[in-house]
Amino acid sequence: MKKNEFYEGEVISLRFPNKGQVEVEGEEVPVLVKNTLPGQKIRFQLKKARKNRPEGTLTEILKPSDIENQIPPCPHFTGCGGCSYQTLDYPGQLKLKLSQVQKLLMDVYPEFPLKDCAASPRQWEYRNKMEFSFGDEVKDGPLALGLHRRGSFYDILPVPECHIVDEDLRKILIATLAFFRERGIAFYHKMRHEGVLRHLLVRKAWKTGQILVCLVTTSQWEGDGVLSDYKEALLQLSLEGEYAGILHMTNDSLSDVVRSDKTAVLYGRDYIYEELLGLTFKISPFSFFQTNSAGAEVLYQIVREYIGEIKGKVVFDLYSGTGTIAQVLAPVAKKVVGIEIVEEAVEAARENAKRNGLDHCIFLAGDVLKLLDEVEETPDAIVLDPPREGVHPKAIAKILEYGVERIVYISCKPTSLARDLEVFLQYGYQPVRAQCVDMFPWTRGIETVVRLDKK
Repeated sequence: MKKNEFYEGEVISLRFPNKGQVEVEGEEVPVLVKNTLPGQKIRFQLKKARKNRPEGTLTEILKPSDIENQIPPCPHFTGCGGCSYQTLDYPGQLKLKLSQVQKLLMDVYPEFPLKDCAASPRQWEYRNKMEFSFGDEVKDGPLALGLHRRGSFYDILPVPECHIVDEDLRKILIATLAFFRERGIAFYHKMRHEGVLRHLLVRKAWKTGQILVCLVTTSQWEGDGVLSDYKEALLQLSLEGEYAGILHMTNDSLSDVVRSDKTAVLYGRDYIYEELLGLTFKISPFSFFQTNSAGAEVLYQIVREYIGEIKGKVVFDLYSGTGTIAQVLAPVAKKVVGIEIVEEAVEAARENAKRNGLDHCIFLAGDVLKLLDEVEETPDAIVLDPPREGVHPKAIAKILEYGVERIVYISCKPTSLARDLEVFLQYGYQPVRAQCVDMFPWTRGIETVVRLDKK
């Protein structure tokens, strides 16, 4: 096979999260092609002609898979890179996600006890947070506000009918684009480092209905009058929820990350409140909080079930974020110690614990690897909810040296879980219960919860 040449073949299997293994007639080694489904016949261009791991780019689907059984409900599906499985009905995508995770984990431990994937209580309009980007659909085109077009770093696709976003957030998206288009205000050009408009960050709490809007611009713009008009335009919208705050953030960093160098409150306050499992949580613009609040309740109930009886026991919640899991467990535990490296998240966790009357829930800011040496308590059980890359090898060794009887591991990336599982097995831990939880319907994302007991 030659690089840049076009080939046809059938997708025989799918590697997590979206790499199809394509069988080409006359070739011994399958080609990896992203954004495909098992059973599809496709045309692709070979981009990497490596002997044992060739890779291609999808150019055309010649024949759909037998598991594809519906027309994508969202009109943006083909251009947007956010969703992957809208040609499958919901039970079909649950089955597909579960099979991928099973394959990964059973390759490490053939008796891995994973047989189920919990559905999201809300399959549409479930996202409580979105980060939209300003730009143009095509070079020198009109102002656009939306998501990056699939496979593109520059082109922005407007998504006014995005089906996984709450309707109030869609209304704010549409109104914001119309407002700045009408005034001819330019977006920030990443290559030229000039322009004004960068991002729109929006959050809406599921239970309380509180909304937070954050407009992110560069400091090159003196737009106080325009900002006042923008605030008034938003306040005129007819929404189901209510505004908790409208913020203006300036960001002059060269990277495309959504952040704030300086924040001004145009209306209300700079946070919202959300409720989960009878507890209240304060959420700031950049707080980590599960993007599917209804799904988070399902996830945390499973964690609470897996951790078992903890009355009178000390529990460590490592990589604790804003402390949601720690506080869900705290009412029945003797003490919960949460460790998180992001200081803003730790401050939010402390404030939330105080609000919920959980004075035996302690949060520490710092790296798990370093702080474990400073914690005086010895845990009776441990909850791990690491970032996508999993637990650092040195940290996992230190964690397992406690020798606790039970560990509950929550993973948002099954490949990282599979790698860490090998270490757990070496230390004598055995997976006894496991379940996938679909927090991200129609996308490739999946959460996996595993209970590991010491043999």
